[in-house]
Amino acid sequence: MTADSSPDRRLERALASLRGLAVGDALGSQFFVPAHYPLLKHRQLPDAPWQWTDDTEMACSVLAVLIRHHRIDQDALARSFAEHHDFDRGYGPAVNRLLRQVREGGDWRELASALFKGQGSWGNGAAMRIAPLGAWYADDPEQATHQAEISAYPTHQHREAVVGAMAVAAAAALTADPAGPPTPRALLDGVIDLVPRSAVGAGLRRARDMLDYGDSATVAAVLGCGRRTTAHDTVPFALWSAARGLGAYERAIWDTAQVGGDMDTTCAIVGGVVASGEAGAPPAEWLERTEALPDWVPVGVS
Repeated sequence: MTADSSPDRRLERALASLRGLAVGDALGSQFFVPAHYPLLKHRQLPDAPWQWTDDTEMACSVLAVLIRHHRIDQDALARSFAEHHDFDRGYGPAVNRLLRQVREGGDWRELASALFKGQGSWGNGAAMRIAPLGAWYADDPEQATHQAEISAYPTHQHREAVVGAMAVAAAAALTADPAGPPTPRALLDGVIDLVPRSAVGAGLRRARDMLDYGDSATVAAVLGCGRRTTAHDTVPFALWSAARGLGAYERAIWDTAQVGGDMDTTCAIVGGVVASGEAGAPPAEWLERTEALPDWVPVGVS
């Protein structure tokens, strides 16, 4: 085992990604408050504290399961989601109901597969929580996509939701590469190569073709920015923004938030991916304004 693949190093990378995810989530969610619209326009920070949402709460469960099992155990992940489910964190109605039923003894396999008339959810929820897993598997991006696929099923079983999670995990793994982050184009090329053909994949190819665009609003108009809260309306733009913001967390988050849409989720994805790289940490002031991670998140390896 190399130093970069040791449990301690994996945890260090994953925690860095989780912190970046939480800050992006918490700051993005602030701009759903009408009084904060002028602040967003001028890139000014809202007053503390910034509370994170379901994006961060579920990401904490992903990391907790990785630490305990050294892989994704679906039953353990579903239990953690259900046990730590806080209704007031902004979960969608379908997942709110599913997690309550799991907590009451329901089988997540049946519940998740029955959503939306048996199609499963194609929402962005599996993608929003997964960047720390990608950072954990920085030494093995293919394993990152495999574990991300497994992680999606307890709540999201539609192909697009699953591929969205795979894409974000791949991006975080590639960004966290111990040899250093790739170029923006190499990052998206690498993600495209690691995910199956899908609407998400088609969106990523369009995102790659738009890397030379400087106007995020124009790109969001083409790719979507989460207004429909689907994976294919969220992940391509978020990874375009992350690719352009490698090593520049603050700029990446502002560029992402200013287009609107599902701002807590797009900023969570971008924050988690960018912070996976050693030069991508959030500003200290932003970390100080963000609500602390829950005390049940493990901080050591076993």
